[in-house]
Amino acid sequence: MTDTLPRCSFCGIEQSPARPLIVGLEGTICEACVTLAGQVVSNWGRKRILQELNGPIPKPAKIKETLDSYVVGQTLAKEILAVAVYNHYKRLKHESGDDGLSPLHADVELGKSNILLIGSTGTGKTLLASTLARIVGVPFVITGATTLTQAGYVGDDVEHILLRLLEVAEGNVARAEWGIVYLDEVDKLARSPEMPTNTRDIAGEGVQQALLRLVEGARVKVPLKGKKREGDEVVIDTRNILFLAGGAFPGLEERVEKRLAPASHSIGFHASLVSGGKPEAKTLLGETQPEDLRHFGLIPEFIGRFPVLAPLHPLDEAALVRILTQPKNALVRQYQKLFAYENVELEFTEEALLRIARKAYERDTGARGLRSILEQILRRPMFEIPSLSGIERCIVDEKVVDGSAIATTFPINLGHALEPEPASREERCRPTQAFGS
Repeated sequence: MTDTLPRCSFCGIEQSPARPLIVGLEGTICEACVTLAGQVVSNWGRKRILQELNGPIPKPAKIKETLDSYVVGQTLAKEILAVAVYNHYKRLKHESGDDGLSPLHADVELGKSNILLIGSTGTGKTLLASTLARIVGVPFVITGATTLTQAGYVGDDVEHILLRLLEVAEGNVARAEWGIVYLDEVDKLARSPEMPTNTRDIAGEGVQQALLRLVEGARVKVPLKGKKREGDEVVIDTRNILFLAGGAFPGLEERVEKRLAPASHSIGFHASLVSGGKPEAKTLLGETQPEDLRHFGLIPEFIGRFPVLAPLHPLDEAALVRILTQPKNALVRQYQKLFAYENVELEFTEEALLRIARKAYERDTGARGLRSILEQILRRPMFEIPSLSGIERCIVDEKVVDGSAIATTFPINLGHALEPEPASREERCRPTQAFGS
């Protein structure tokens, strides 16, 4: 009897009720070969991503060096992020099939270690994340956790994160599946202890629950541009998307300090004395454990998806001065560039920089407070200078920072008048004069 049953054009397996074949114009293909072909095409896409990356995989030390040029301090957090990004690149290379490993490791699937950045406001969490975007060659998005809600409520669904990642990847699903996502202000997702347990928390615990699938790794259907019609959505595999999260977690230090304190406290004449004083904030953050985050209001499942905790230490006055002057995008350099557009040289005395840093430290706003202080100091000069000609210098000293120098006559100098007020406008605009408010 002649064999008339069709066979797979790729592997030659014979069609049977258990092995159906897809018939095409030029041949047939079985389910196993379709799956294999899909894996091959996926590897082609990953290899193209590798070709788009500039040069070899950046080493952790090189990544940290780049972070150092933009962000002051936070050595531990930089090292953790550098290692995570480096492993992310290695995972990309491994999954593309270009690993060069022995058979002993060939079948091992690499997992990912999502990172939770913990630190008070103004310590550089968002800046570290955005600076990584300058380094990595994969799609990178920053999204605020406060804009997310459960599906069906007003706000962005968690799938909107993947939509933004897909937009950054210019619609290339393969590139989006190797991206990095930074979730900002995740501490706002904590469930309030005062909220009744039978109340639906659509913007807090509900979002934590919705994020579990994305962070852990799953195939998620993403509607294109918010459309819900069939055929207007793509499927994104999040298993290899690296998730970073950051939050200020106010009051977390007190919780850690309470846990680290002796188990039993007593009062009276026989009470035991605790030596050493109160631990520093950076020490407390470094001792943070998952149970502290659980007491803060994060659910255990969400905490477990972020196994790496990276504490960011509070900034002291010396660090704030360095932030003002040292990074490539230092605030002093930014304002000096703004004044350079008007051909005016902006100068700060050392004492003025110390006073500015002290003000920001006392306000407890971290590096975020530096810009508001500079804006207040330089508002008057930036208002007046574009309307004048012949101004060469603008000097900021400690008297202006303290608010004790208020010029009522011209020439205006930040801190002290260099000479008596001239009589004519031409004399007031002489190039040798300093300008200020």
